[in-house]
Amino acid sequence: MPLCRDDPAWVVPGWPAPPGVCAAVSTRQGPGVSVAPFDRFNLGMRSGDDPAAVAANRAALQAALDLPHPPHWLQQVHGTGVCVVRDAAGREEPIADAAITRECSQPLAILTADCLPVLLCDAAGSVVGAAHAGWRGLAAGVIERTVAAMAVDPARVRAWLGPCIGLPSYEVGEEVRAAFVDTDPGAASRLVPTRPGHWRCDLAALARRRLATIGVTQVAGGGFDTFTDARFYSYRRDGVRSGRFASLIWLEDAAHAR
Repeated sequence: MPLCRDDPAWVVPGWPAPPGVCAAVSTRQGPGVSVAPFDRFNLGMRSGDDPAAVAANRAALQAALDLPHPPHWLQQVHGTGVCVVRDAAGREEPIADAAITRECSQPLAILTADCLPVLLCDAAGSVVGAAHAGWRGLAAGVIERTVAAMAVDPARVRAWLGPCIGLPSYEVGEEVRAAFVDTDPGAASRLVPTRPGHWRCDLAALARRRLATIGVTQVAGGGFDTFTDARFYSYRRDGVRSGRFASLIWLEDAAHAR
């Protein structure tokens, strides 16, 4: 994958992924054609942007990452559905918030603009997964369901937490706190009280906690804040007319490897 860690168009995950597992995160500075307020590399087809611009951006993404097939996009609904990708046939976008595959050259893509993207692989490089973990999906178990669908020992799963809204920028109310604490009282330590009925929420820390609970301890990433980092789209910062960036993971075909 011809990406440079210093290229502002991309974030290259720093994690101990085995050979053949490739991953990348787009930024709004990529080779796109979207205009304000979506400038310029918006990949969200349901964000209100010109569909032709998004289609052009998606084609540019495939070319920039030298992908043999287009990414598998999802209709994300803040749920826990997991799509199992077996081949490139049928390019419709299923309603799901996660995907896994054991097939080479089938890129999985998660779109976000403050929610947490979670990329997963096993130590052998035989299966990869990607999950969209906003607070609703995270609390409902989207990460746990994705790891279960991978059908490998969780101790052999490696996870990378992508760019999401950070603790200092994410104030939530009682509904969000209760979604986590009612089933896991220890999760209260990941929510910092601010004013009556409100807390700062650490999505990445909550994800680490849930991963550890199911036995996934090799977790990298985190440390981003999409609200303050202008490289990324942020729904909370930009409002309804916000674009989406993509977090992608795939198994590279040996014949396609560089």
